[in-house]
Amino acid sequence: MNFYIIVILFSIAASAFFSGMEIAFISSNKLYIELEKKGNGFVGILLKKLTKNPSNFITTMLIGNNIALVVFGFYMAEFLMPFIAPYIANDFFTFLIQTVISTIIILITAEFLPKSIFRVYANETLKYFALPAYLFYVLFYVISQFIMLISNFLLKVLFKTKLDDVQSVFSKVELGHFINEQLESVNGAKKIDSEIQIFQNALDFQSVKAREAMIPRTEIIAVEASETIEAIKKVFIKTGLSKILVYKNNLDEIIGYVHSFELFKKPTKLRSILLPVEFIPETMMINDTLNNLIKKRKSIAVVLDEYGGTSGIITVEDIVEELFGEIEDEHDSLVLLENKINDREFELSARLEVDYLNETYNLQLPEEEAYETLGGLIVYHTESIPHQNEVIEIDNYQFSILKVSHTKIEKVYLKVLFKEK
Repeated sequence: MNFYIIVILFSIAASAFFSGMEIAFISSNKLYIELEKKGNGFVGILLKKLTKNPSNFITTMLIGNNIALVVFGFYMAEFLMPFIAPYIANDFFTFLIQTVISTIIILITAEFLPKSIFRVYANETLKYFALPAYLFYVLFYVISQFIMLISNFLLKVLFKTKLDDVQSVFSKVELGHFINEQLESVNGAKKIDSEIQIFQNALDFQSVKAREAMIPRTEIIAVEASETIEAIKKVFIKTGLSKILVYKNNLDEIIGYVHSFELFKKPTKLRSILLPVEFIPETMMINDTLNNLIKKRKSIAVVLDEYGGTSGIITVEDIVEELFGEIEDEHDSLVLLENKINDREFELSARLEVDYLNETYNLQLPEEEAYETLGGLIVYHTESIPHQNEVIEIDNYQFSILKVSHTKIEKVYLKVLFKEK
């Protein structure tokens, strides 16, 4: 009886291993595996051999799993017989009960549980169990080759095709998963490697809309078309900008922009040096915006809302910053409050973006298409501009309004709460 128990436990473990390695191989990040193979270590050599022909590896795991299941089924039936025979004389019902009990045990212990674990930790399990997997790969090599030969023959005769060759090209999704794993593995106290962050930004680039990268309307510096040249010069000197928008009546009627270089031509009227400006909807993707600006040799565009009003402006520099991070020069004067008191308390400018705060401080502030900034988050949930010193709770976060104007929130005290769910 003890022998039966040992064989049953061993066959369950073997089946769990084979089914787990199969799902781990399918679920693993192919880029991660390729990088491990390039390491030229012992594990790298084993992974090279195992993944040289994916079909052979999957076939080997299936062969091993089936052998383990056959052994389990035989010994489990013998083990259960003394417990069932005294109560049930009918052979059919005896077989049925043995089958049901064996199926439940094998589904839980050798299918659902191991596959769930191996799928979650696919890269790690494939790496750590490479040696036993390779031993079985060698052991069942002849059988797997025979099965592959039959499979290829049937595919060629019946479907006029053959098993796919090894794919050496990695998808954007696989690269994204690999970079996310690297970002998650970085300790909160460590600074994220700039190259990894740039890769992440590049992957997200085509999903960023102009609205997310633009300078908002409230921060636009522009002059009226009736202004004098001397007044324009003073604005250039004061702001340090190289381009200033020009409007007629209000910001919703922008008619062009002036480049500081044009002032060297000693113009007498503003309209004589006025340059045309591009207009784009705020829903346009920034990669399309960049292509449009490059094609038309422009470096600035006005972002319009759904009603045709001016929502903001976007420059080539703003788009580049989405890839490489903030690019500061001697004229960048906007300083945003960003004070971390401790792991749970912060003093922040309401102008800071929600996704930036989530990434930088490992927060889980709710993100929606309707807003980008911390101030936008608060207004979205309260549906109004709160008063100064007002305390607001949103999910697991408490916001105290430190400074507010009649049009926007400026500074916020944020505290992370610990609510029981």
